[in-house]
Amino acid sequence: MSGKRSALVLGGSGGIGRAVAERLAADGMAVAVHYAGNKSRADEVVTAIEQAGGHAIAVGGDVAEESDMSAAFDAAEAAFGGVDVVVNTAGIMLLGPVAEFSLDDLDRMHRVNIRGTFVVAQQAARRIRDGGAIVNFSTSVTRLAFPEYAGYAASKGAVEAMTLVLAREMRGRDVTVNAVAPGPTATPLFLDGKDQAVIDRLAAQPPLERLGSPEDIAEAVAFLAGPGRWVNGQVLFANGGIA
Repeated sequence: MSGKRSALVLGGSGGIGRAVAERLAADGMAVAVHYAGNKSRADEVVTAIEQAGGHAIAVGGDVAEESDMSAAFDAAEAAFGGVDVVVNTAGIMLLGPVAEFSLDDLDRMHRVNIRGTFVVAQQAARRIRDGGAIVNFSTSVTRLAFPEYAGYAASKGAVEAMTLVLAREMRGRDVTVNAVAPGPTATPLFLDGKDQAVIDRLAAQPPLERLGSPEDIAEAVAFLAGPGRWVNGQVLFANGGIA
């Protein structure tokens, strides 16, 4: 497998992560599909990729644990000969007004979204092959400032800061580092807890008058992971023009 580009997709077992894994596989990459707790969902993605003629493996672990992520990179390197693309879609979203927000929830969300991004980025910076691409995930809410999103948006603001700094630290490696910032996207993470009226209102906001799909976001990732070599140290907003 050493002659083929390969990708490690964190959070690759569902939602946007699955769409990204399948899209990169369609581009000819071998893909390591990461899962946190549900191996069967990751295995489903692997099976779908293989049935479409691609090559994939499932790798598990907590994105915020260095030993787990080191092992995930080990597994991808053993299977594919190296890692060329690292996409970190793993994250959690907990909502509530600042005045009432649970600090335990804040800590839990920041552990996954901030520490998890940092741990994965650290492994990627050490181990990605020259000529590769690192893609982190932010959110358009960092600009839209929806009420009840303060804790989540704060965690993603940290992701953007890490992304822009790491892009400059990778000088000399021909490695791009960018973040994708989706707008409202029809995933279980986004739709959970929202009634139809709220969903309809959000879908009407972009000029394109619909929610994004996981596949829409995967296209942006595929661009950054493949032909978009002159885009570096940027946050790419994929939101249909909502912001």
